[in-house]
Amino acid sequence: MEQTVVFIVIAFILVSLYFSWMGTAMTFMLGTLVLGLFGILTPKEILIGFGNEQIWLIIVLLIIGDIIRKKGILNRFFNYFLNRENSSTKMFRLRMMIAVAPLSSFLNNTPLVAILMPYVSNWGNRYDVASSKLLIPLSYAAILGGTLTLIGTSTNLIVNGFVESQTLYSENLSLSMFDFTLVGLPMLIIGILYLYFFSDLLLPDRKPPVDDILDNPRNYIVDTIVNKGSDLIGKSVQNAGLRNLKGLFLAEIHKSNKTISPVLPSQIIEEGDVLSFAGDTNTISNSLTQIDGLEPVELGVYKHKTETKMVEVVLSHNSDMAGKTIKEMGFRGKFDAVVIAVHRNGEKVTGKIGSIRLNSGDVLLMIAGEDFTKRIKSITDFYLLTTGPTYYKPQILEGTILIGGLILAIILSIMDVLPLFIGVSITMMLAVAFKIVHPKDLNRSIDFNLIIIIALSLALGTAMVKSGAADIIVHGLIPLFKPFGVLGIMFGLYFITSILAAYITNLASVALIFPIALAYAHSEALDPMPFVLLVAFAAAANFMTPIGYQTNLMVYGPGGYKFTDYFKIGAPLTAIYMIVTVGILNYWYF
Repeated sequence: MEQTVVFIVIAFILVSLYFSWMGTAMTFMLGTLVLGLFGILTPKEILIGFGNEQIWLIIVLLIIGDIIRKKGILNRFFNYFLNRENSSTKMFRLRMMIAVAPLSSFLNNTPLVAILMPYVSNWGNRYDVASSKLLIPLSYAAILGGTLTLIGTSTNLIVNGFVESQTLYSENLSLSMFDFTLVGLPMLIIGILYLYFFSDLLLPDRKPPVDDILDNPRNYIVDTIVNKGSDLIGKSVQNAGLRNLKGLFLAEIHKSNKTISPVLPSQIIEEGDVLSFAGDTNTISNSLTQIDGLEPVELGVYKHKTETKMVEVVLSHNSDMAGKTIKEMGFRGKFDAVVIAVHRNGEKVTGKIGSIRLNSGDVLLMIAGEDFTKRIKSITDFYLLTTGPTYYKPQILEGTILIGGLILAIILSIMDVLPLFIGVSITMMLAVAFKIVHPKDLNRSIDFNLIIIIALSLALGTAMVKSGAADIIVHGLIPLFKPFGVLGIMFGLYFITSILAAYITNLASVALIFPIALAYAHSEALDPMPFVLLVAFAAAANFMTPIGYQTNLMVYGPGGYKFTDYFKIGAPLTAIYMIVTVGILNYWYF
């Protein structure tokens, strides 16, 4: 009776997730509730997963990763590493993958890809390269790097949670930090080489839909200055990559004694040159402000602020600002914002920003400080139109505490001096103590649905073992692959786990296949570790669909991809990963 109920619950979970009947968390909650009603699981067994150390480790790592993303701590590194001029698409893609893969082995993939997406898209815009040629390799590189270590991806930590919760083996089993490197490192190299050589052939050259639905973005003239030490100094406009910027046009160059217009590709850029760009809101916000060594002339002290954002406001019809200049109003001191450009119904508004006399209906493009929102609450002179992303100026102390603390926690964990959970928790508490993050903001970085799914999937695994359902599946499934020996069974388990992960979720695939794999190893008196690692790699190395892994879904819309694009480039990579994983694990353990 118990086994029948467990199989019905498993079938319900699979069908519900495949057809998206309800959210993943709700599906698992309903499934485990049924198991509780029939007495298969006790309330303690249902809830024990919430006390699993790996779940809380995932929570803390998600919080630290999100703080690093929001504070822009890695931005300088990515600016230096990615914003190289005159790079071919292949070389940029290679540098991007080399940059992201090692980092993703120690940082959560999701915030890391979120950090990099603007850099990758902006490079594509500058050199007229479709984002569809770049964003899937970004996601795949993060996945490949994540399989290098225990903390590289939440999937590995979830599998370790299953290992520590298992009851089949009397001894305490656990995975160490670099147990995954045996397979992860060679596959990282193979995967990067595969993407380097085949991305141009297998990825579409497609304009993302978002480009087609922009509703007449406003155009501005923005004056920028070439700072001391800029990489642009001494280069021609062509070699500096400023000639064919997508959505941005270099209209004039103002030198100390002359104005150059039109600007020739051979024109040499010098320190202190003022470059006048014409462009729309989105391009200026996403591209112009990230060109190294180039900043709006009016920026001033705002380049030293720790938190800024680009905003647009429109002057109301009865605004007291109409007829006044920006300088006369003391705009910076009054609103904690600096105006960098003015849009006036298609009219070209030029000249020193501070001297422009404003009219009702003018749209102002501004860089605002952290007090801007508070100061305009009671203002009726203008209305907020758009707010861009917030930019954080990295602070040395913040980077030292967060990155240094994370590295130290990992080293101490490897040396068995301090548990990893305690080490990363101390790092998070230091971030709060030094006011890098407010305590009230910590919960915003937590994916509560993910936590519920992980905890309840552990309960489902317990039910499968406790009821004997896992043994039944083993005895029904294994004979199909047994004629091919242990190697055939490993290929079969990998294939099934991979398919479930690709078309349902990687968490569900681990919850369903892990107990089966462990039960088989136990029944045959085999070392359980290769089967544990096999399930982890099959669930985490997920390339075939956008829904199989969160970073694949993140790049789906911005890249303008179709569902089949993932299968076209991801299926061969999945097959390679399966062959390498099974081959290495079989050779090493058997």
